[in-house]
This record gives sequence, C-alpha cells and structure tokens, in this order.
Amino acid sequence: MKNEFKHLQAAHCENGVTTNLLRTIGIENMTEPMTFGIGSGLFYVLLPFLKINNGPAIAFRTMPGRIFKRTCAALDIPVFRKKFSSKESGKKFLDECLDKGQAVGCQVGVYYLTYFPKEYRFHFNAHNMIVFGKENGRYLISDPVMETVTSLSEYELERVRFAKGPFAPRGQIYYPKESRIITDEVMRNAIVKGIKNNIFHMIQIPGTVVGVNAIAHTGKKIKKWRDKLGPQKAGLYLAQLVRMQEEIGTGGGGFRYIYAAFLQQAHAYHAKDELLEISKTFTQSGDIWRNAAVQAAGIYKGRIGSQADYDVMGDYLLEIAELEKSAFRALSKIKWNS
Repeated sequence: MKNEFKHLQAAHCENGVTTNLLRTIGIENMTEPMTFGIGSGLFYVLLPFLKINNGPAIAFRTMPGRIFKRTCAALDIPVFRKKFSSKESGKKFLDECLDKGQAVGCQVGVYYLTYFPKEYRFHFNAHNMIVFGKENGRYLISDPVMETVTSLSEYELERVRFAKGPFAPRGQIYYPKESRIITDEVMRNAIVKGIKNNIFHMIQIPGTVVGVNAIAHTGKKIKKWRDKLGPQKAGLYLAQLVRMQEEIGTGGGGFRYIYAAFLQQAHAYHAKDELLEISKTFTQSGDIWRNAAVQAAGIYKGRIGSQADYDVMGDYLLEIAELEKSAFRALSKIKWNS
C-alpha cells in the first residue's frame, strides 16, 4: 500500500495538508499563503473558560478543519470528511482508503507524536497530517511541518488519531473527492471570497471574544494579570499566548506574515495596488506580535515582571488591534470589479 506521493513542507500543518491534498488531484497552482488566504485562515480568539495546558485557549487561526473546508468550497471542490465512533472502524476505513490509493488528511493530537521532539509535544488535538500509504506494517506519514516523510506504527497512529481532550479528533479523515479545472477566474473569485470572509471574522463580529476587538480586550486584560492572577499563573497565560503565536507552525507573528504573503500573491490575480500596501501593514503587525512575544517571554521566564512590563505587553496588543482594524477596513473598501 505505497502510493505515489510528493511531500510538501509548509509552515503550518493544515495549510500544508490542504495544499498537498489538492496537488494529489492535479491542482498545482496553490501555495501555502494562497490556501491560507482563500481559506480565511487569519483569526484571533481568546477563550479564558477553556483551558489547554494550564492556560486559556488562544488561537491566531480559524477553527481546525475550516481552512480545508473553505478553500475547497471556494474552488468548488467536493470533499469527504468522516469521524469514527470506534478505533476499529477508524482503522478499517483508513486501510480501505490506502488500498484504493487515496491519500487522506487526518486530525491528530500532538502529545504522542513520536517523531516530534519532546519539547514540542503538548496536549493539542488540532494538528493535521497526511497518511498516504502503508509499508511493513507502518503507516507512511507526510507531516507538513517536517522536512521529510516519516512513519508511525499502527498503535502510534491510533493513539494520536483518537487522542482525548478539547478538539478530540475522533479518528477524523478528510480528502477532496474529485478535481476541478481551476481557471484564473475561479482563483480571482476564490480570493475575493476568502478576503471578505476574513473581513467579517476580524472586524464585523460584535463583542470582545473574536477578531480585533478580542486582541484589544486581551491587551487590557494583560495589564491586570499581574495583580489578578499572580506572577506564576500570569506567566503560564503569557507562555500559552507565545506558544500559540510562534511555536505551532504559524510562520511567525501569529500567521500575519503568511497573510501578508497571500495578499502579495493575490495581486497577481487582482491588480489592485492596495493589496501590496495592506500586505505591508500585516508584515508590520507580525513584527509587533513578535515584539510582544519577546516581552511575554521575558515576563514568564522571570527576567522582567514589574507592572510597567505588563503594561508594555498590553500596549503592544492594543497597537496591533488598531493596526489590523485599519488593514481590514482598507481591504473592505477595495472595488474588486472596477
């Protein structure tokens, strides 16, 4: 059960899996930034009531599975997705797919991935990879964040496919069902759809849970964490923010650099110079997110920790919120058909 397959390395797992699965059906003109942008991947959410690794749930990207789903929908590509009630049925279905030569995407838990260095393993169930074959009793794995293909035993794969906890994958398998001819017109429409979705998610949803309002809200909260949570718990919360921003394949700056690259590539399909200017704004935002990560690291490692240090950290996020709000407002004003 070894299928012809070309591994593609990427900054982020779901971007890479989506891009590579599309290539298995003959769609070669998709890049990681293009997949991320068409899939409306950029996001921000803080859920303090949901804890992951002793910290609040924080995400700089959309919900797991949405990038694949939205990208394929924008390109009019039908998809197959299935979860399983038992490990046995999950394994049986996977083997049947591989017997037919079908490479599949899998959502898995990170903690028990044996090919990950121990320092990169934590309880996070929204990682994605491709299983493309089976050889000598081991499953052949294309994990986009790895340089080369690898493999897992039947037990090792079962363990990560059926990991417990928040976002439990339940053996989830997904793949594009059939190909389409992707013309420049299809790409142009998909790009606009992706951008409009991201505008809605980042600046048009009311409240302070998601989008730029949530970034500003987090900045204000951080200024109170030192006194409200105490240095130890506040440090865990800041470490969680840095982990989700920089350490899970975001391309740096909480995916902002990847989104900037998407807008640059979109210019090839829509000759709107605003796209290039707004791309620079997202690069600037990514730089400030990285400055914030350095500040946060200094606090949780104990090198700094005064109230003034927390204020600086909070102010970084307030600045980012205003910057990204202006960027998405500028995107909303582009006249695509002119």
